[in-house]
Amino acid sequence: MKKIVLAVMTTISGLVMLFSYRTSTQNVANTTPEATDSGSTRSDAGTTTTAPSATASAGSTGSAPSSGGDGAYTGGAVETRWGTVQVEITVENGKITSADAVQFPNDNPRDQQINAYAVPALNAEVVKAQSASIDAVSGATVTSNGYLESLQSAIDAAHLG
Repeated sequence: MKKIVLAVMTTISGLVMLFSYRTSTQNVANTTPEATDSGSTRSDAGTTTTAPSATASAGSTGSAPSSGGDGAYTGGAVETRWGTVQVEITVENGKITSADAVQFPNDNPRDQQINAYAVPALNAEVVKAQSASIDAVSGATVTSNGYLESLQSAIDAAHLG
């Protein structure tokens, strides 16, 4: 009888741990890079929707650069299943010289752990590829998909291709 009770309790414990394991790098986010943790259990298989527009700015003037011009271009904020992702690119001489996720879920320890490697990897790949044709980061699928969508909107705003 003890073996049966032990087996049932072990199975229940294992199921609780399985369903509470978080693979996502994202959660509900506000308008700052810091996100608010909903405390819910979730997986990293979500959908994304894009905010309607991208913005562009050049230097401190706040004016939009001419098409294909140098400057910073911010992609639309993409609402993912777990939070907002937004990317800004800097263009010099028609080339992407930097990419930066200006908004991404980063409030709880799991988001911080995953995004500590995912965001820099995505940023570096954009500069290397000079496009949104980059691979998603394993283990950060939802963040990667939101990143790529916002990135494409920034590239479109910069008229880079």
